[in-house]
Amino acid sequence: MRIGLSRAEYARRRQAVLDLMREKEFGAFVFFNSTNIFYLTGFAFIPTERPIALILSADGRKTIFVPRLEEEHAREFDEIDDVQCYPEYPGKTHPMNLLAEILVKMGAAKTTVGADADGYSSPQGYRGPKLSEALSPGKMEVVRDFISELRAIKSPEEIALIRESARWGNLAHALLQEYSLPGRTEDEISMRASMEATIAMLRTLGDSLPRGSSTRTGAHAGFRGQVGPNSALPHAVSINAVLKTGDVLVTGATANVAGYSSELERTMFVGEPNAVQRKFFTLMKQAQEIAFEAIRPGRRCSEVDDAVREFFEKEKLWDYWRHHTGHALGLLGHEAPFFDTGDDTIIRPGMVFSVEPGLYVPGVGGFRHSDTVVVTEDGIDFITYYPRKLDKLICGVK
Repeated sequence: MRIGLSRAEYARRRQAVLDLMREKEFGAFVFFNSTNIFYLTGFAFIPTERPIALILSADGRKTIFVPRLEEEHAREFDEIDDVQCYPEYPGKTHPMNLLAEILVKMGAAKTTVGADADGYSSPQGYRGPKLSEALSPGKMEVVRDFISELRAIKSPEEIALIRESARWGNLAHALLQEYSLPGRTEDEISMRASMEATIAMLRTLGDSLPRGSSTRTGAHAGFRGQVGPNSALPHAVSINAVLKTGDVLVTGATANVAGYSSELERTMFVGEPNAVQRKFFTLMKQAQEIAFEAIRPGRRCSEVDDAVREFFEKEKLWDYWRHHTGHALGLLGHEAPFFDTGDDTIIRPGMVFSVEPGLYVPGVGGFRHSDTVVVTEDGIDFITYYPRKLDKLICGVK
């Protein structure tokens, strides 16, 4: 059995765009966002300074606009009908002007062209006109968030891929915990656990895996610098720390399966934790349980964060607060909506979230579990399943 999405799944997604186009009387819809293009066609590529765009015509035809170096690659994908390429960026004629010419030839410029952005953007040196400028005097309308809103509700096929991701993230994390011993460096431990889990994943799934995705392949587990007192920095970066007895460890593990990922994070200890560490671990776990109980279809995302904030207020923990309770995920590690007091999105079945309220105690360490859950008709179902209790999260003790 091949792991991935069916052609019917891609067709369903594009039909939602076609319905929007019909409603707004768009002659075509142009997608510049690489995640949106992957979502609609499965076409995975490396975004650089060279513009790439997907054109969805009103008749459902899918045209990909790519630099010459991507032509053969793009022709491999069944969900693409036509490949239009340009020589190179910036070229004698700027690619955005060439894209506008294609839209004019299609007849789309006689109506209104929809787009997820007014042109391409990249931090890798891209410069160019807006699509609206290149298309002038044609009309266009930016509909920025339609695909991200569509992505918020995961289909059964997507949820199955996220569960498969959790399976291999779980293995990577188990290996990470096994190798987390005093005297070893964080990068050594992470690389070994990630490599072994990835090899096991590839050997097990083999040819059933699709030919690539828009992000890193395989399984991964590590600390990202969150070792000892440095774990009190929620978004630390690797410092190749040497693990010592008494350290608090905040971990992260996932795996990329056909472009989809899960999120598993745990607070672990090198050796037996002391009384202060136990105290904050217990409070963190209580905050996460409160969040789990608050996630119900029909409620607002803000209500989940509000419930956790009430706990912080009651226990006088605000000095240790750094971030909201969680976020959606799937194709990206962070997606909308968010468990944040400012996000009133209604929670619906099929949404997939991380649940990760944390406590960050300067000089002591960070305390955060993150679990991936899917919203059901009456609550949540856990996708990640690694042990959460303290006695199961002590490293280096037999």
